[in-house]
Amino acid sequence: MVLEKLEEFHVSENGLNGSIPHWVGNLSNLRVFTAYENELVGEIPKGLGLVSELELLNLHSNQLVGKIPKDIFEKGKLRVLVLTQNRLTGELPEEVGICSGLSSIRIGNNELVGVIPRTIGNVSALTYFEADTNNLSGEIVAEFSKCSNLTLLNLAANGFTGTISTELGQLMNLQELILSGNSLFGEIPKSLLGCGNLNKLDLSNNRLNGTIPKELCSMPRLQYLLLDQNSIRGDIPHEIGNCLKLLELQLGRNYLTGTIPPEIGHMRSLQIALNLSFNHLHGPLPAELGRLDKLVSLDVSNNMLTGTIPQLLKGMMSLFEVNFSNNFLSGPVPVFVPFQKSPNSSFFGNKELCGAPLSSSCGYSDDIEHSRYNHRVSYRIVLAVIGSGVAVFVSVTVVVVLFMMREKQEKAAGKNVEVEEHVEDEQPAIIAGDVFLENLKQGIDLDAVVKATMKESNKLSTGTFSSVYKAVMPSGMIVSVKKLKSMDRAITQHQNKMIRELERLSKLCHDHLVTPIGFVIYEDVALLLHQHLPNGNLSQLIHESSKKPEYQPDWPMRLSIAVGVAEGLAFLHSVAIIHLDVSSSNVLLDSGYKPVLGEIEISKLLDPSRGTASISSVAGSFGYIPPEYAYTMQVTAPGNVYSYGVVLLEILTSRAPVEEEFGEGVDLVKWVHGASGREETPEQILDAKLSTVSFAWRREMLAALKVALLCTDITPAKRPKMKKVVEMLQEVNQSK
Repeated sequence: MVLEKLEEFHVSENGLNGSIPHWVGNLSNLRVFTAYENELVGEIPKGLGLVSELELLNLHSNQLVGKIPKDIFEKGKLRVLVLTQNRLTGELPEEVGICSGLSSIRIGNNELVGVIPRTIGNVSALTYFEADTNNLSGEIVAEFSKCSNLTLLNLAANGFTGTISTELGQLMNLQELILSGNSLFGEIPKSLLGCGNLNKLDLSNNRLNGTIPKELCSMPRLQYLLLDQNSIRGDIPHEIGNCLKLLELQLGRNYLTGTIPPEIGHMRSLQIALNLSFNHLHGPLPAELGRLDKLVSLDVSNNMLTGTIPQLLKGMMSLFEVNFSNNFLSGPVPVFVPFQKSPNSSFFGNKELCGAPLSSSCGYSDDIEHSRYNHRVSYRIVLAVIGSGVAVFVSVTVVVVLFMMREKQEKAAGKNVEVEEHVEDEQPAIIAGDVFLENLKQGIDLDAVVKATMKESNKLSTGTFSSVYKAVMPSGMIVSVKKLKSMDRAITQHQNKMIRELERLSKLCHDHLVTPIGFVIYEDVALLLHQHLPNGNLSQLIHESSKKPEYQPDWPMRLSIAVGVAEGLAFLHSVAIIHLDVSSSNVLLDSGYKPVLGEIEISKLLDPSRGTASISSVAGSFGYIPPEYAYTMQVTAPGNVYSYGVVLLEILTSRAPVEEEFGEGVDLVKWVHGASGREETPEQILDAKLSTVSFAWRREMLAALKVALLCTDITPAKRPKMKKVVEMLQEVNQSK
């Protein structure tokens, strides 16, 4: 047979139908077979693993039926198995234990039954195990604890029973533990505190009881804590405030008692949701909640909370979803846009609550007002008498206090000098570092680079994977320094590989890419050096300039930026680099507003297939993540195209990827694609301040909108390649 020597067979994303030919199982040299995102039916051919040298099998998102063949494991060479989103039945074969080098098992969204075989403990290389949304049962086997490299364990939406195995706490590298939607009972084991790298803990929708361990927030990397829909009792521990990196806290639908601890206000990173609904919490709403200025959704409904809604909650500037209903709250609803725009139902069930958006007024009758006026007159007379005596006392006191404050400031200044000197003394030693460009080596001081990242005042921005600092060199040169937020130490433990990758990337020459010019490693921290770009990023240009009309970028500038970003991304794809975080925040602007795409080195250093990045964040920024990522957990070129499409929609509409006005569960893409259903024309989607300037601008914007709609198609296979996107946008740019 002509194909006998074939080693890799890729037929993914082609709309193929019918069954997988049996002759595929006869390809004796076959190592890699991918046929994902097609319309294939029938069974996986038997003999595929017996004859071939199969190492990677990826058939996700088809309509395959039947059992997972045992023979694909029997040679012990399989490294990656991805069968998600099919209709497979039967059990996971015990033979899986033969493949000790198997790093990824993804069998979610099927109809599998039975228990997880205990032989899973023999798969020592296992990094990802995904078996969610099946009909699996039995206990969660303790043998998972033998898979020391395990990074993701997702068993959600099955029929698992019993308690959570305490042995899971031995998984030092575990980043995500997702056990939601089962019938697990018992307490949350304190042994999970041993999972020092845990980023996401999802135990929601089970039958767990007991209390919330107060030590839970000693896990330093925890960002998602989902314990809702259980039978957890007791108070919310005050130590919850130690979860300083938490983005989402779900405690709703339990049997929690006590008050809402004010320490929740310490969790300044809380962003996605704070849900305490359907519990037995009492007492007042702590004013400290107002410190959560990044929080999008707050739900404290169906409790026994009393008192007023604190005015300080106006500090929650990012809110667009609130629910205070069915409590015993009283007084006026604070005049605050997120509250006023909320539906009445968000405040129902509080008999003493009044004011907009409720229909009940907070006004008083004329008689009551007249009586209060008389009282106020009496009080003023008394206060005038007292005030004259107090005035002298206050005058003397102020003088004394000013002298005391001056003395304290002088002492504090002395202490600050000592602290700064102490910080400089404790500056960590550089383990490795280099500047790739010869003409810059004289101007860059690596010690000054490290020192710059020690001061918060130098921080320019914080992104999904890194924080960026401004560093002024003794020579006067300014560089940007990216401090990586790797979720493990894989980068610094593999320095030679990292340095090779950075050197290779520094040689990528493209006008629209930010390439590294050097690096520094100290302790477990990696710093990447880049050219300093003074005009911020595209997100700031679009959304912050809307508040200053004089700085509003016109359509020609926006189109030029859109083309530049597309060219940069197309170039990356041509050299087989998939970007991990395409977003307007990662489109940087030089002094002439030329766009350059940043974070390209993250794609090579934080490799999701090797478990060297946070699984939660590897898909990118909120609002830009392609829909298929939810079930594939793979960052792909079509996924990049989708994210670019979101950026293009931002450019065209001047709207953010997620906005309150879109409605619950609707992002920018859904809002744009749903325009016809709202009987809106394409012109109504565009930013009117641009589209109404001239017919030429409007014509070009409508043409670019068609490109954005293609890029954000829900089906990855229907999205154009980035090279084609560049061609289409260049046609728009030249149609003048």
